[in-house]
Amino acid sequence: MSSRPTPFDELDRKIVTALMANARTSFAEIGAAVGLSSTAVKRRVDRLRETGVITGFTATVRPAALGWRTEAYVEVYCEGAAPPRRLAEVVRNHPEIAAAMTVTGGADALLHVRARDVEHFEEVLERIRQEPFIRKTISVMVLSHLLPDSPEAGVSQPAPDGAADVRRAM
Repeated sequence: MSSRPTPFDELDRKIVTALMANARTSFAEIGAAVGLSSTAVKRRVDRLRETGVITGFTATVRPAALGWRTEAYVEVYCEGAAPPRRLAEVVRNHPEIAAAMTVTGGADALLHVRARDVEHFEEVLERIRQEPFIRKTISVMVLSHLLPDSPEAGVSQPAPDGAADVRRAM
């Protein structure tokens, strides 16, 4: 197995940038913008997918449209050294966790949580705190997104069961 990195040139960078801006852009449109045929763009996109540079294509959806009206970041502090794979197991059990990562600093992990409302967020937080190795959490509620077009402002996962009921009740 080769340890050489996959070639990634300026044309690849332009193609990836175009797809990140709008994944529905046709290969012909991208080709016209970067000076390649649509076939050449497709070959490059296929190679970028095969090598793991492009990992998928998603739709970015306004979270409130899916019932996610409350958003927070939660710092998680663990007893002793909680291995990242154990933390990963825990966060997979909570569909409200949109993203999770280990971090430097005082906290062991940072969770991006979306919920239907504050009451739902509180329920999620209590479930997280029930894990035996979690010592404490510190939460910061999101009031507004200063960069509304950023990926963090959107969501690509469905709301939990019952979220549609919340929308109908409003």
